[in-house]
Amino acid sequence: MKPISCVFLRAVIALQFLSGILLAGEKDVEIFDGKTLKGWVQRGGKAEYRVEAGEIIGRCVPNTPNSFLCTEGDFSDFILELDFKVDPGLNSGVQVRSHSLEEPRTITWKDKDVRVGPKRVHGMQVEIDPSDRAWTGGLYEEGARGWFANLKENEAAQKAFHQNDWNHFKIQCRGSTYRTWLNGVPAAELEDTLEAKGFIALQVHGVGKSDKPREVRFRNFHLKMLIP
Repeated sequence: MKPISCVFLRAVIALQFLSGILLAGEKDVEIFDGKTLKGWVQRGGKAEYRVEAGEIIGRCVPNTPNSFLCTEGDFSDFILELDFKVDPGLNSGVQVRSHSLEEPRTITWKDKDVRVGPKRVHGMQVEIDPSDRAWTGGLYEEGARGWFANLKENEAAQKAFHQNDWNHFKIQCRGSTYRTWLNGVPAAELEDTLEAKGFIALQVHGVGKSDKPREVRFRNFHLKMLIP
């Protein structure tokens, strides 16, 4: 039998090394079983959340603040993909690396102190905005510092939104970098070091006194953890 060449051995070792990186670098995590809200907890307002036909549906309720259906666990670096469909009159969003703390919190930013009240859901939100300004996919910090990356200068992403139809988000959180895509179109990118991890949440925005029934639907969740 001929001896195995050093070149061949080096190639095998390299392939094994690269395969190990790929296997160690990503891990799929189920956050929605398609049937129940197991693993989720509601915070904030009293919007109604239910599951139907593999979808999480949030329905607005008058005279209640913003509502959030939150994962029980926290997540750091990940890629989250999901589909959503929103009533044209209802604002919504997907929270990432977010928190709800028992004690008040003060965030110092741009030489100003931003106070966050106890139990207030706060953190980076990927906006769902079916209004005429069309900022779906923008990055807004709910409950704290406000807008970071709207879509004023991104006409392609503004036009990517499908009114009265299903849309697709891809959301990447890696280190200090946040990136979003709407229906495959790059929407927003941000560098921010405040939060390294937190829960994921589905928002139903407050609607004041309006009693008009409005809903937002979410389906096809795919969460991939990014492991260093």
